[in-house]
Amino acid sequence: MGIFDIVLGLTVAAGLAVYLVAALLRPERF
Repeated sequence: MGIFDIVLGLTVAAGLAVYLVAALLRPERF
């Protein structure tokens, strides 16, 4: 894997984590 693949994977994982946390904290929005 190249460094770009690692960065992209971490970005996607961070985005999903933020989305899940937001969904748990503010369920009325989803």
